[in-house]
Amino acid sequence: MTKPLFVQKYGGSSVADTDCLRRVASRVASDVRDGRNVVVVVSAMGKTTDRLIAMAREVHANPNDREYDQLLSTGEQITISLLSMALHHQGIDAVSMTGAQAGIRTDASHTKAKIIAIDPKRVQENLDRDRVVIVAGFQGVNPDMDVATLGRGGSDLTAVAMAAALKADRCQIFTDVDGVYTADPRVVPNARKLDVITFDEMLEFASMGAKVLQSRSVEFAKKFGVELEVLTSFETKPGTLVNEAEQMEDVLVRGVTADKNQAKVTLRGVDDTPGVAARLFTAVAEAGVNVDVIVQNISLEGHTDISFTVPREDVDKVQICLKKIEGVNFREELYDGSIAKVSLVGVGMRSHTGVASKVFSTLADLKVNIQMISTSEIRVSVVIDEKLADEATRALHAAFDLDQGPEPA
Repeated sequence: MTKPLFVQKYGGSSVADTDCLRRVASRVASDVRDGRNVVVVVSAMGKTTDRLIAMAREVHANPNDREYDQLLSTGEQITISLLSMALHHQGIDAVSMTGAQAGIRTDASHTKAKIIAIDPKRVQENLDRDRVVIVAGFQGVNPDMDVATLGRGGSDLTAVAMAAALKADRCQIFTDVDGVYTADPRVVPNARKLDVITFDEMLEFASMGAKVLQSRSVEFAKKFGVELEVLTSFETKPGTLVNEAEQMEDVLVRGVTADKNQAKVTLRGVDDTPGVAARLFTAVAEAGVNVDVIVQNISLEGHTDISFTVPREDVDKVQICLKKIEGVNFREELYDGSIAKVSLVGVGMRSHTGVASKVFSTLADLKVNIQMISTSEIRVSVVIDEKLADEATRALHAAFDLDQGPEPA
């Protein structure tokens, strides 16, 4: 009989030190002894990646992307070797592999590379020999045979892509929380853990600041039908399943998130002529910067103002881009790194009205000024002062009774 195959990803807090590694090894060993094949994808230990980034910045304020990836990829390689040794100590046959050794091929980008193909042959051969395969997350190899990293949270993407390539029965994402909550429990103490959430809702959660899963990994999982489970590595208990449960359509609001890693860019006095916005945002995209909320004011005497939000760490790239861009004239540029994006998410918004008005009235009662607004069919997002983000999150959580759970059928 074919053994079930689970791909398990352990984040930095789950492998923070050797004690944590031994605990992970024990969990994996238990699954092996229960008759499962296991592929383990790991992040760098604890704050290793942050320390590597700090060292890079110490020697160069704007390091070369290739060398930056070469440096950052070492964190995961330390983890895979140590975890393999910990499993050997428990009598479990295991082998560690870098992203390249596991057959992960990326595009030519650095720091935010995209996976273009996975050849899982070597991984499968080791699974067939009843070995646990431990894969370095966050990395692959590009067409030039250079290491390319997948961006923050890229180990999630590695795990989901590997699960899809191997046709795994489930992809489990182990973190320091025991599932997906209606809000960050550190901000909203009465936030409730969700038993199940749809791919679309999870994608909005991840894109809007929830740090449980990388948004690209959720998108990949939905595309290839990979069932996800988010659970804790510190206890043995059920987590949150991410799938396409149709019975959840009646749930109006699933949760509220806050993304404090945002900055607002404002260009004043932009020439309001055809093609200006296209040239502007094409240049920003080519610089590898993701733009979210965009607001353009009404044109006045041939000029307008354009504001948009970007990840805070990409402000330097935007500044460099704006100095080089051709065919876009503006009077001045302003940057505000003290904003946050607060979002309400729920598939029920597709068929219910009044969500946006309730969001706005709740924030008005708090005297919170809304700077920008963005919506989708299952999300309402507002850009506000970062200092008010936590208070706004708690107020919206209470206004929509998210601590109560769905009404019984």
